[in-house]
Amino acid sequence: MGSVLVGCGTDAGGTPDLTAPPAPGTGPGPSAPARAGGAAPAPARKPPAAPPTLAPRPGGLTPVYTHRARSAEKVVALTFDADMTADQGPRAARGERFDHPELIATLRRLKVGATVFMTGRWAEEYPDQARSIGRDPLFEIANHSYSHYAFATPCYGLPEVAAPDMAADVRRAFDSFRDAGAVRVVPYFRFPGGCYDDTALRALAPTGVTAVQWDVVGGDAFAEDADAVAEQVLSGVKPGSVVVLHCTRSAAPVTERAVRRIVPELRARGYRFVKVSELMRG
Repeated sequence: MGSVLVGCGTDAGGTPDLTAPPAPGTGPGPSAPARAGGAAPAPARKPPAAPPTLAPRPGGLTPVYTHRARSAEKVVALTFDADMTADQGPRAARGERFDHPELIATLRRLKVGATVFMTGRWAEEYPDQARSIGRDPLFEIANHSYSHYAFATPCYGLPEVAAPDMAADVRRAFDSFRDAGAVRVVPYFRFPGGCYDDTALRALAPTGVTAVQWDVVGGDAFAEDADAVAEQVLSGVKPGSVVVLHCTRSAAPVTERAVRRIVPELRARGYRFVKVSELMRG
């Protein structure tokens, strides 16, 4: 599994966008005038704005977002890949921890908004944590596939998803988030290992997702030196950056300690932490 972690309503295509506003007539609010003599109905609450997405690329290819180019505002998005492949259940049963609750607790304590790119298999293994993350306004859950298999090869030795099965793999992950009870789910997708090609971009187009990569690699996968991880992030961040780190205790054990240094130092430089949806909206 070594280098695998280096990168690491329903729409028309069937992808569950759990943050989309309700269709007219189906959301909260009165559907008929108040009866004579009765209290006036409360005004309907305005639904939250749908997360921004990018338009498809020429040829109908799924768009890819890496960072906010030429940003004048000192904002940065910390993103965390919650990796677990479809075949790692036996390892979890033997006690290997693919979650990292201490990291999530630290982000909450520091009040750092973040986007968690979660695999469907991770959500199935840790449904209570997926629900907690996916209901916390500080966070949003994005899609990191169901299986964490490769969408293009070679890709760090990962098993491959066949092109006809790629869209179904992504939709299955969204189903896993919904089944866990997560509600703050955004229509973004990160390729396992960061590996993709035009075949994958074409295969995912019917799901309506925007692929999100990064411009700063945290280097926390299997790292043992938290300061080295922090230095790599701090030296790479620019206004509008997307940083990739990991939320997997066994494979990225020093990430939480690195975050405890990264956050105050970037704040001292004037940076504000935002989720990917906020960065993209800007």
